[in-house]
Amino acid sequence: MDPLAYNKRTILKRQIASRHLQKERSLWVYLPPGYTELATYPVIYCQDGLEFLNFGRIATHTNYLVLEEGIVPPVIVGIEVDLPVRTEEYSPDGSRFDEYSRFMVEEVLPSIEREFPVRNDIEGRILAGDSLGATVSLHLALDHPDLFRKVLSLSGAFLEPTLHRLSEEQDLSPLELYQLIGLQEEEVKTDRGTFDFLDLNRRANLLFTEKGARVAYEEADGKHIWGFWQTKLSDGIRHFLMV
Repeated sequence: MDPLAYNKRTILKRQIASRHLQKERSLWVYLPPGYTELATYPVIYCQDGLEFLNFGRIATHTNYLVLEEGIVPPVIVGIEVDLPVRTEEYSPDGSRFDEYSRFMVEEVLPSIEREFPVRNDIEGRILAGDSLGATVSLHLALDHPDLFRKVLSLSGAFLEPTLHRLSEEQDLSPLELYQLIGLQEEEVKTDRGTFDFLDLNRRANLLFTEKGARVAYEEADGKHIWGFWQTKLSDGIRHFLMV
């Protein structure tokens, strides 16, 4: 197939006037090749949504996987990040975490499920995120096990609050994860300090495994940057959507 076909993207922009966040937030909705309202699609909800599209090239990767490898075609929803308060919204101990979670559950999901023919069951939803975006995705799955169980984690910021939460859980068998971490992520600078993300992900993976979660765990050469995550994003999509 002509490689240019992979770059032909159908992406719609929507706005949500969020009462929980007290402001408007943008959504970008990718529709896969062959999209029709007569079908029903799994849906991937991406934190840091514009970054997933621009730096992760998730639409191009997904076009290729649909057209060349025959994965189940998904709808992808990129959720705008509010960078000045990203940590407060994405971290489980952040001051706006509860409001962001309610925005996701009570506003984003219903809005997408009203307008697009996406699956509205736990098997049809995938949460995706990088760093703290993976953290909030995981906690959404932990807090709302009736809504989410699939998490695509790119170098998750699984700091002590998350590790503590995982240690307190008795049974994680409903969870299914694709968990990626880079071997050069031993000194990642964040606005809360410098952390060894490789060690944190290894510790999280042990807890996932001990408590019965199904995890496709991958360590690979890479730093805490989109240049690394972009090269592995297709693996995460394949994990959940390969027929």
